[in-house]
Amino acid sequence: MALFTFLLSLGLATAQTGVVNPLVSQCGPAGVQCVNKYASVIPYHFFRNDSTTDTDVSFAQTSVNNDTSFAALANASFVVFDQKRGLDILGPSPTYDFMFSVPTSVHEAPVYVASQNKLYFSQLAPPPGFVPQLVVDLNANPPTLSEFTSDPPVYAPNGGTFYNGKIIWGASGGNTSIAGGEQRAGLRTLDPTTNKTVTLTNNYYGYYFNTVDDLIVDGRGHVWFTDPQYSWFNRLTDTPPQLASASYRFDPATGETVVVDDTLVQPNGIALSPDGRNIYISDTGANTGTIDPNLDIPGSRINQTGPRTVYKFDVVDEGRGLAGRRPLFYAPDGVPDGLKVAANGYVVTATAHGVDVLDPYGSYLLRVQTNFTVQNFAWTGADLTEFWMVGQGGVARVRWALKGIDLTKPPYPDYGCQGSGL
Repeated sequence: MALFTFLLSLGLATAQTGVVNPLVSQCGPAGVQCVNKYASVIPYHFFRNDSTTDTDVSFAQTSVNNDTSFAALANASFVVFDQKRGLDILGPSPTYDFMFSVPTSVHEAPVYVASQNKLYFSQLAPPPGFVPQLVVDLNANPPTLSEFTSDPPVYAPNGGTFYNGKIIWGASGGNTSIAGGEQRAGLRTLDPTTNKTVTLTNNYYGYYFNTVDDLIVDGRGHVWFTDPQYSWFNRLTDTPPQLASASYRFDPATGETVVVDDTLVQPNGIALSPDGRNIYISDTGANTGTIDPNLDIPGSRINQTGPRTVYKFDVVDEGRGLAGRRPLFYAPDGVPDGLKVAANGYVVTATAHGVDVLDPYGSYLLRVQTNFTVQNFAWTGADLTEFWMVGQGGVARVRWALKGIDLTKPPYPDYGCQGSGL
């Protein structure tokens, strides 16, 4: 006893407190694992390696030597943090299916066209040359994947949505690599019935946009979009950035583009709350590159201490601007890329090898884990509970109880204004 007291006084025999045992337990069907109390206290010794451009180290890969239950996360399809709401999202029989293997080039802009029951999305590759886009035919059983080219072609669509019968794409490429003429980053529409495309905007008062990464349409028909600098880093454009990274609102009726935020390092995903009062924008500045045109350093490196945050803004000035920026979610894995809002207001973001689901105030509810880097996603199906993820190396489908917003009749208020010209 005296020896124990002596060791305790030296701090050598102090037992660790606050540990929940087990940290992880199966809490639903196969593939569903719950993290108890968010693993707020992990038994020593634990360690999580740094992530790099070449290697992503997920929370599930944290080394936890003194709790064998944690290892179950590595093979889980669904990782639940809030057990009640997380299991409600999943429903009684959630499924995860890897559907297609695709090249490791970036895959973006998934848009569901309900009238055709098809999912359109893009594939990006550095210039020169044009990479055809892709479409999943959901009428086939099993679904089929094929290439298509619009007329005229659109170079490097990076973000997309469906509005008023058309796909709106944020085109991120800028050069003369496509036969028939020059293209620059901007907004374009695709009519899925005719395959015809039309340019909505391709400049900000004579300056090229940087990338036009992701976009949404509000109840007035205004297009809000982010404009980071990734096209230069990835050599999808032949011109270094002429503008600072920023987010904009475009009015198709007048042609006017206004800046709504210029505070983020690399604004990326963008989403609108169902009531139209809030806009969410992700900052992926932890993944950035070199702008100096005299230094030929393509690509973007990871600094995991850099920005990788989803921010929440208030829509102000009669739907013309943003204010009240506050952090909603600091991504534990990778950077928050694609960003959308479910019909119930939950915020969903693609982060590294998976997708995270949050409530409107930023509580982390659950994670879908994948074997490829997810860039973006879309809801499909008659009841919009099929969830398709696209990215580097793969296309996957989740069936769960979380419904997407019906983009053929979005719930966003129109603030009493008239049509948009789209």
